[in-house]
Amino acid sequence: MFQLLPWTFAVDTVHFWVHYGLVCLGFLLGVITILVQLAKPAPYGKFDQGNNESWGFTINQRLGHILSDATPGVLLFLLVFFLYGTERQYTNYVFLGLWQAHYIHRGIIHPLVMRYSKAQVPLGITLGGLIPNCIFSFLCADWISSARYPDKYYYDPRFIIGLLLFVSGYVTNKWADIKLRSLRKQKGSNGYYIPSGGLFELVACPNYFGELVEWLGWAVGTWSLSGLAWMLFGCATFIPRAAHTRKWYGEQFMEYPRARKALIPFVY
Repeated sequence: MFQLLPWTFAVDTVHFWVHYGLVCLGFLLGVITILVQLAKPAPYGKFDQGNNESWGFTINQRLGHILSDATPGVLLFLLVFFLYGTERQYTNYVFLGLWQAHYIHRGIIHPLVMRYSKAQVPLGITLGGLIPNCIFSFLCADWISSARYPDKYYYDPRFIIGLLLFVSGYVTNKWADIKLRSLRKQKGSNGYYIPSGGLFELVACPNYFGELVEWLGWAVGTWSLSGLAWMLFGCATFIPRAAHTRKWYGEQFMEYPRARKALIPFVY
């Protein structure tokens, strides 16, 4: 049951080497990202100190968010899947739907409804999100549109567990986003406040936790190195940023609960 999933093209084709070359690049980006982010968080959101001239001129925050997330996550993914993909089985379409559900919300709906703390964002921050998103969106679309899954793969434990993880992570991520947005709406301000309730009682960043669970589910369900590279890149981004966020809350709010973890309930 757990044999490696076969590609639909020969091992010696350019397609194969391009794909796995980018997978190696993806793993390398994860290592670089966690080292850089542990040293200093990317200067957006609560970590934007307003002295980001080195990141280039600023653009509208909503536009920057849409460009960095929707362009690769929605548009590029669909183009790769439908123009270059060769497999059109039930399983392939399920994975397409899961990815699009995440990125239509993350790259289109979320930027349009979010009350950002600042209206502008440096172009360098947008590009810093756009470039890896393009790489991983291409990789994941390339895999799910070219991998020939076994017949009735939807009965396979990998598919079932992966789907359950993805959906539970998706719900957690969206709930946390809504909670954070509603907090600003209730306060009538774009500032920062101590969130509470649900997973916010256990961790500082349940939105990050939910997304990590999503991509863990993606890696398990697709059973691919591209999915694993993407999940680990998410870890490289969210683990240090959650730690910085937990520290920031503790410094800004004396009443912030000290027992709350940063990212993973009861663990980290």
